[in-house]
Amino acid sequence: MAANLPSTHPTPVANGNGTGSRGAFAIMTSLFFLWGFMTVFNDILIPRFKEAFTLDYFRAMLVQFAFFGAYFVGALVYFIISVVKGDPIARIGYKNGVVLGLLISATGSALFWPAAALASYPLFLGALFVVGLGFAMLQIAANPYVTILGPEKTASSRLNLAQGFNSFGTTTGPLIGGYLIFEYFAKTGTHGADSVKLPYLGFCLVFIVLAVIFFFIHLPHIGEGRIEKGGGALQYPHVRLGILAIFAYVGGEVAVGSALISFLALPDVAGMPAAEASKYVAIFWGGLMIGRFMGAVELGEMSKTRKQTLLLIIPLVAFLFLWAAKSCPIEFLTNHTFGEFAALWGRQFQDNWTVFRSYLPFIGLCWLLFQFGRALAARTLTIFSLTVVVLLATAIFAGGKLAMWCVIAVGLFSSIGWSNTFSLAIEGVGIHKSQASSLLVMAILGGALLPPLQGFVADRFGLQGSFFIPLLAYGYVAFYGAIGHRMGRKDLAN
Repeated sequence: MAANLPSTHPTPVANGNGTGSRGAFAIMTSLFFLWGFMTVFNDILIPRFKEAFTLDYFRAMLVQFAFFGAYFVGALVYFIISVVKGDPIARIGYKNGVVLGLLISATGSALFWPAAALASYPLFLGALFVVGLGFAMLQIAANPYVTILGPEKTASSRLNLAQGFNSFGTTTGPLIGGYLIFEYFAKTGTHGADSVKLPYLGFCLVFIVLAVIFFFIHLPHIGEGRIEKGGGALQYPHVRLGILAIFAYVGGEVAVGSALISFLALPDVAGMPAAEASKYVAIFWGGLMIGRFMGAVELGEMSKTRKQTLLLIIPLVAFLFLWAAKSCPIEFLTNHTFGEFAALWGRQFQDNWTVFRSYLPFIGLCWLLFQFGRALAARTLTIFSLTVVVLLATAIFAGGKLAMWCVIAVGLFSSIGWSNTFSLAIEGVGIHKSQASSLLVMAILGGALLPPLQGFVADRFGLQGSFFIPLLAYGYVAFYGAIGHRMGRKDLAN
């Protein structure tokens, strides 16, 4: 039976011309950038800790288990409180929810210092768990807040735009993180894990500064004030199926990103050292940035001419940014003059054309698939997820550069997965948006469970064959886009 949608819906707030909503949205994008920048550091920590603590793939992947497991625990606690006492966001407001999340994340980042001093892998995992608890609160507050800063039919567009800034963070993170952790702070004669102390101390300070800023700024109070006990969000079948879709999507995306550096190191694939492979991780996450900005345009409301123009300009500019970022010899920045640094950057930019021309066909395919998606969130989600399934299948059975680029291109076609799934799952739930959001954030547990599962399979059957795990996950996401988001609903928005 279809769920009866509540008549009460959060009302977007703007001051006449909409500048209030636009200003609030602009402020919130800084959070999306920050947690994207920091989350992708996990992909750098995995090979760093694997080497420093002599770990197998399974134990190294516990980095993701600790971090994303905290999302599940934090969101579960939030959901239980909302059932027993009423939605916490309705009590404290979105702004205070953000401040609380930032302070918790600052505490977790500070714990990296004693973990490095004691060379304790379990303490590192504990610190990541605390950081993840803070991020869970940020996700619960920020994602639904962005979706209701305007009409519900364009929620996917706004969330894709915000997630585009998140991907800008995940794109620059590996470039900076790989340099800092593998080279700049990697001192000879010290324990390998010691190189993470200063980067995470920096994160701690940034979190504290942002918490102070958010405490004093004004954000519109949208959808707050009505407190209702119980698990109302679970009455909607499309929410329940959406929880599984988020679990599969996050698990699949994180598993691929986590295995990428080790995959590129395989002699039958590319045989790359970790520092060089970390730059290709930036291309993987850069693909999400390209796709999300394109998705924000394709799923938004604008003229057809403007939309098609932006769909051509955005991937071109982003491609040039990735090309330039990948070519940047950041390791030479501190011991060369600016002229020498710039000249070397220019030479590497030219040399890397042979690398990036292999990525261009995938960008062209992305543009074509957006045309087939016809600005429909569910249709686009299905098409892109099925494309990832094909790419991973190719990577499993092929080798060399073809397998390498197919796995890297997964990021490009994963791009709209979170935003489209999340917005479809909370569509039409009215006052239950925050509670539904907590359930969806709880499903980020997929990022904790699927990477170790892939690591377990990799230890026994080889890393290349282990990509069958994320392949199955993306297969379910495709099902949700095609059928699952409609189940039990009277109306289909798109």
